[in-house]
Amino acid sequence: MKVFVDSNIPMYVAGADHPNRGPATRFLETAGDAGCELCTRAGILQEILYRYTALGGADLGDRVYALFFELAPSVFSVTLAETDLAKRILLSTPGLAARNAVPAGVMLNRDVSWLATFDRGFDREEGVNRVELG
Repeated sequence: MKVFVDSNIPMYVAGADHPNRGPATRFLETAGDAGCELCTRAGILQEILYRYTALGGADLGDRVYALFFELAPSVFSVTLAETDLAKRILLSTPGLAARNAVPAGVMLNRDVSWLATFDRGFDREEGVNRVELG
């Protein structure tokens, strides 16, 4: 089973103590044994670099980036097909956040229906199933 991994998973793992840190860590530790093939998109890696550099932690960002890429080596680019689908999703799904439309478009265009994230906003999108992380 392919599972798209959102940026909040590795960031909670690497971040300060937080209630989501344990579930995120357990997910990444057990995903391989559960038969999950982890994937993401290039924008997620960009988000990791941006966030840690903005916080003055470029070295930590480098380590999180490298570890995340090791765990999720399938990294999708975003093409016009995905942004067109994201636009259709956004216009047809009331209440869906614009920032969630592009990952949903990438997932659906690549036949990935499972998503590891704490962002419940994805629950509005048909065809996107969040992995239970609790």
